[in-house]
Amino acid sequence: MPKSILVVTQHFWPENFRINDLVDGFLEDGIRVDVLCGLPNYPKGEWFDGYGPDGPFEEEYHGARVFRCREIPRRGNTAVSIFLNYVSWPWYASRGLGRLRDSYDAVFCFNTSPVLMCWPAIRYAERHGVPFTNYVLDIWPENLYSVLPVRNPLLRRIASGVSDSLYRKADRLIAMSQPLQHRLAERTGKPLDRIAVIPQYCEDFYAVPQHDAELERRFAGRFNLVFTGTFTPAQSLDTVIRAVRSARQNGADRLHLLLVGDGMSRAALEELVRDLDAAEYVTFYGSVPANQIPRFTALADALIVSLSDSPDLGLTVPAKVASYMAAGKPVLASMDGAGNAAVAEAGGLSSPACNADALADNLLALYRMPEAQRAEIGRRAKEYYQAHYRRSELVRKLESFILNGSL
Repeated sequence: MPKSILVVTQHFWPENFRINDLVDGFLEDGIRVDVLCGLPNYPKGEWFDGYGPDGPFEEEYHGARVFRCREIPRRGNTAVSIFLNYVSWPWYASRGLGRLRDSYDAVFCFNTSPVLMCWPAIRYAERHGVPFTNYVLDIWPENLYSVLPVRNPLLRRIASGVSDSLYRKADRLIAMSQPLQHRLAERTGKPLDRIAVIPQYCEDFYAVPQHDAELERRFAGRFNLVFTGTFTPAQSLDTVIRAVRSARQNGADRLHLLLVGDGMSRAALEELVRDLDAAEYVTFYGSVPANQIPRFTALADALIVSLSDSPDLGLTVPAKVASYMAAGKPVLASMDGAGNAAVAEAGGLSSPACNADALADNLLALYRMPEAQRAEIGRRAKEYYQAHYRRSELVRKLESFILNGSL
C-alpha cells in the first residue's frame, strides 16, 4: 500500500501558495494525498471565480482529493475581517473531519498564518493516533502583531499561551532556519531532533526565464527593481519606496520599482506613492499566477526582498529568497536575521530592516556597477539556490521527516 498524508492548510490552489507544488511533489513520489483546506479568497477577501460560501466543498487536484470547509472571507482586509477569517476556518474544519478517510500514515500542516489553522490537524491526529507534523512558516503570535496592532497585555498573553500550546501538541515541528528551531525548542520544550530545519524550496519553474517581449518593451530603458508577493505591513514596502526615491534623488535617475502582487497594504502604499509624487517610477502591476513570475524576474535588473524590523520576523528566510536566487539576478535584502544572512552569504546586497538610507546606498551601488559585476552577483545567487533550495532534495527531506521522523 502506498503511504498516505493528510495535508491541512487553510490556503490552497487556486490560491498562490507553495503547498500547491509540495502536494504535487508528494504525488509524484507515489504518496496518496488528501487536502483539508478553505474556500479561496486570499489575498483580497473576494471569492475566486467558481467559488462562494456554498462551495464547492469537494474537488480533485492532480490526483489529490480536496476537502474544502467554509470560512468567513477576509473582505476588505480590515482588522475585524482578518480576525474572523482567522478563527472561522479552523472552527468549520474541525467540525468537518468526519468527511475524511479513516486512515492516514501522517498528518501534515503547512502552517502559514494563522497558527489556529493547525487545530483541525491536531484533532484529527489525536482522534486517529497518527503522527502530526507542523511546518512553522509564520511564527505566532509575533507574526500576528505584524498584521494586527494588538497592544492589550492580556490579549498578548492569551495569544502567546494559545500559540505555544498548539506548537507543543505537534509530534514534530519543522522550522525554516536554525534560529527558529532553537526558538521553538525554548517555547515547546521539545528536543532538537523533533524539530527539523528544512527551508522552503523553490519550484523548478522559477529557474527558467520567461522572456515576454511586450512586457519588456513596456519597461525598457529603465533599471527595474522588482518585488513579487503579498503587500502587508510585515513586508515594509514603504521602506523600499522611500529608498527608491532617495536613490533617484542621488543619481539613479532610471531606477524604477515594479511591484507585482496585492494585499492589505496596497491602498496605503498607493497613497504613499501619491504623497511622494512617485508615480512616475513606482508601478503597481497587480497579482499574477506563480508560474508567471519568471516573466517579471527575467526583465528585472535586480530583485528586492524586505521585512519589517520585528526581531521575530528575522527568525525565518522568506520563501521568495529562493525563487529570486533561482532567477540568477542580483538580490537586495532589506531585513534582519536569517534572511539577511542568506542573501549576504549568496553574494547579494543586504541592509538592516526598515533602514531606507542603507537600502538606498545599496541601490546606488548596484545601479553604478558595471554590467559584468552585476551579472556575477546574479550567477552567485543561482549557485546558492542550486546548493540550498533545490526542490527534489527538500521534498525528499520533508517526506522522510513527516512519515518517519528523520531526515
